[in-house]
Amino acid sequence: GHRAFTDSAPVLEAELATRSGQGWRGKHTLVLTREGGSMFFLGEIYVDLALPATPAAEPHCGNCQACLDICPTRAIVAPYRLDARRCISYLTIEHTGPIPAELRPLLGNRIYGCDDCQLACPWNKYAGRSVLPDFDARTGLADEALTTYLGWSEEEFLRRTEGGPIRRIGHERWLRNVAVAAGNALAQLPEGDPASGPLRQALAARTGHQSELVREHVRWALE
Repeated sequence: GHRAFTDSAPVLEAELATRSGQGWRGKHTLVLTREGGSMFFLGEIYVDLALPATPAAEPHCGNCQACLDICPTRAIVAPYRLDARRCISYLTIEHTGPIPAELRPLLGNRIYGCDDCQLACPWNKYAGRSVLPDFDARTGLADEALTTYLGWSEEEFLRRTEGGPIRRIGHERWLRNVAVAAGNALAQLPEGDPASGPLRQALAARTGHQSELVREHVRWALE
C-alpha cells in the first residue's frame, strides 16, 4: 500500500529529506539543495516496500550566516535552531491569537509569511521559477493598497483568495495582519503626511468589528 503527503499531515518531511540525501538542513532549518536552494516543496509517498537506503547529504553552508543576520525578529536564535514563536511566517499564518505587541513593529508590511531568510541565502540564486501557473502572482492581490485590503468584506476576501494558500488564514486573521502592517506604515510616515489620512480612516472603519482580535490590533495600529 501507499499514502501520499504534501503538507497535509504531521510528517517530519525536512528530517526525512536530509536523511535520505535529498538535501541538507540550512542554518535557517529549511532543506537546501545545490540545484534549487530552498525554494521548493517537499512531498512524500509512504510505501510498504523494502527500498535501498541512500546516504544523507553533506551540509554546504560553511561559515555563512546570512539567514541569521537578516531575520527581522531574530527567530533563528542559533544555527539550525528556530524559535517559531518569533517567526513571522508562523505569526501571520499559523498563529490564531494576538500577535505579541513587542513583535508587531518588526513585521513591517508583511501580511502573509516572510521569506527573508531564503532570499538572503546564496544557494537560492539557483532557484528556478515554477512553470506551473498556480505559482504566478495573482492579479488584484499582490499590488493593492493596505486601505483596500482593510476594506475587503469576508466575501471579497474569499473571492480574491480562492484556490490560493492565503485563504486558509480566514478573514479575521487577514484583517489582524493588515492592521499591523497599516500601523507600521503609519509609524513610518512623517507628521502630517497626507497619506496617513486614508490609512487612519480605513483602520477606524474596523474599530467596531465583531472580533476582539481585529479590534485590538486596529487599536494598536491607531495609537
